[in-house]
This record gives sequence, structure tokens and C-alpha cells, in this order.
Amino acid sequence: MKLTINKGQARGRVSVPPSKSIAHRLLICAAMCCDGESLIRNLPSCEDVLATIDCLSALGVKIDYDGKDAKVIGVDMTTAQASEPLCCRESGSTLRFLIPIAMLSGHPATLQGSERLIARPQDVYEQLFKECGLKFSKSAESISVCGKLEAGEYFIDGNVSSQFITGLFLALSTLSGDSKIIVNTEIESRPYVDMTIAAMRKFGVKIFPDTDWSFYIFGGPEYKSRDIAVEGDWSAGAFLHALNCLGGKVKVDGLDKDSIQGDKICIKHMSKLNKGYAEIDITNCPDLGPILFAVAAAKHGAKFVGTKRLRDKESDRIEAMKAELEKFGAELIVEENSVTVVRHELHAPSATLYGHNDHRIVMSLAVLCTLYGGEIEGCEAVNKSYPEFFDHLMALGIKISAIDN
Repeated sequence: MKLTINKGQARGRVSVPPSKSIAHRLLICAAMCCDGESLIRNLPSCEDVLATIDCLSALGVKIDYDGKDAKVIGVDMTTAQASEPLCCRESGSTLRFLIPIAMLSGHPATLQGSERLIARPQDVYEQLFKECGLKFSKSAESISVCGKLEAGEYFIDGNVSSQFITGLFLALSTLSGDSKIIVNTEIESRPYVDMTIAAMRKFGVKIFPDTDWSFYIFGGPEYKSRDIAVEGDWSAGAFLHALNCLGGKVKVDGLDKDSIQGDKICIKHMSKLNKGYAEIDITNCPDLGPILFAVAAAKHGAKFVGTKRLRDKESDRIEAMKAELEKFGAELIVEENSVTVVRHELHAPSATLYGHNDHRIVMSLAVLCTLYGGEIEGCEAVNKSYPEFFDHLMALGIKISAIDN
């Protein structure tokens, strides 16, 4: 889908969608409750969350989802057997959270996804399971596992993705014995680990940080069904707040100022970019990288550190943003773990912009197009996390039209 975004000042009020990161965690916790029905309210209807619903259903979980709320009747994951391959679509969270859960019963399981998803690093699990004598194999479009995950002590790297830690938390918490996870390196995206702990505790599971780099998971306590709502998504809200950095007047509703979501820091980072040249560490909020690059290019420039993990997302987000921002006249200097956005006068893009099949790339470019106008190819990528994005832009007064190919 190709869209033309006309330049204009965004004005009005809009509510953010629910957090897909929290939704994944609450759905999986509810899926492991064997004492009755849970109600997860205010679920986002994005592709990533639908992938998690599909996979849990294949494992025998009963989920009645009406597009907003989901009634969930869980199963004992230590005996669950998938009725079909688990289709993770393009959701990294779904894949990495469910790999160890699929290994609780000892039954073989296959997890499928796009080639880009399966190609993203899975070395942490592959090495860990090899050490435990469990089977783990990859093809271009699937990962196959077999073997029974046991309670115990696990060592894991923390500088790749917090999703591996979350996956182990969720799986090990269902076992009768106690477990301990020791992280060998500083944890990147630590707020996402804290989000997992908070979600598990809401369902009655005991998990505690033993030190900053180790966690103790008590075996035995069962997940207890809950009625709980998903809070608004700060990751999505960052794109709306960016409109204000570029001269818009947008009131963003639905965000909890006391949230533990790491991307809440977008407000502070954008304030720095508004004031002048800034140096910003995005180690703990890598998903903000694309929109921060775009705002920096339009404002005063900036240097970003902690960027290396952006290469392993839905696209290589560093190269994708470099290629697309250069069409506006921007200059990005890329080093191993940093990106410098050099201050230049920008202009309307010199060619059609390409979304790289990445929702955050598309939304970042669309925000910048409100200043200069432009055409973006591949706009359907927003369905992954924020299907309402372009409707919200239009509601804020930005003129958008589809281009027939």
C-alpha cells in the first residue's frame, strides 16, 4: 500500500492503542491459569498480538476474542501439545516468549514465521538448550524444538534481547522446582524484564531479583486467573508526541505517567532534541530509535549510542533510516554502536520512501512527512503494532491519500 502524506500541522486529541508488549505478557500468563477464566480487557487488535492468540490457541488454550476483550481459559503447559505449528507471523515477542514454553511438555513443536523473523538472532536459546541436551534446529522459515525444560540454574547473556529472559521467566515459573537465572552481562532493555515480572506477579507468581543481574523464580505457586486491562502503549505514543516536536498541537490520551514501560522516556528524549544538539543513549529503549532519528534530523541533529541492536529488528533499522532520511537531505554517520544525525536543512523527499516492511520505519517517515510531504510505499506494515495510525493522523488534520499502483 502506497500513501501520499501531505504536509500539515497535526492538531487535535487522540488516544493511543493498548500496549502490545504488555498484551503479550498478560495473554501468556492468562493462558497458564488452570483455575478458571481470565478476562484481558483492552487488547490491541494488531498483527503481533493476533499471532500470540493463534499460537496459544494451537497449544489448547481457549480464547474468545471480540476485537477488544479476550476471555481466556488456560491449560497446563507442562502437558500441552501443539495441534499444529505455532505461527508467529512477524512477532519477535511471540516467537521468543513461546520457544521455551513449547519445551515444557517434552513434545516436539515447530514455530513458524517470516524469513526475517526466523533469521533474527536465536543464539541464546540455541546454546542454552544444547547445554541442556535439548533439540533446537532452524530452517529458513521455522524453528523446531524437542525436549523437556527442567527447573534449575540458567546462565544467559543479557546484551542481545530481554525477550530471551522473559521467555525463560514465563516457562520456568510453571515448574514445581525453584529456578535461578543469572545474566552474564548487563541487561539491555531492562524495563521490558521489569514489565514481565510485574505481569507475572499480577497472576500470583513469585519472582524476585536476587541481584541486579540474577533472578529467583519460586516453583509451585500456580497462576491465578484475573480480570485485568492492558494500559496504553508508550511506544506508539512516541510517534504522536513527535508530532508536537515538529510543530503540532496534539493531546495524547491513554498513557499512564507512572507506567514502568521503558519507552515512557520518549518525552525526555524529545525534549532534549527540541532544545538543541543532544547525545542520547537508547540502549534501554531501542524501539524509539527510528522516530528519534527522524526528529533529530528535522531539528538540531544528535548523537545516539546503544544502537547496535537496531540492526536485528523487523528490518536493519539503522540502514533503513539512513537510506530514507537521506532522501530528505539528512546525513547519518553510522559506527558500530552509535549513529550521529548531522544537522542539515531538509526538503521534500527526492524519491518515494520505502517502509522496509517495518512498522516503526513507516510511522517515523510519516511523521516527518507532515513537515515536507511525501509518498511512502509499504504502509500496511503499521498493522503489526498500530493499525489505526493513519486514521489517527487524518483525524488530526493530516491529509492522506492512497496511490493506485
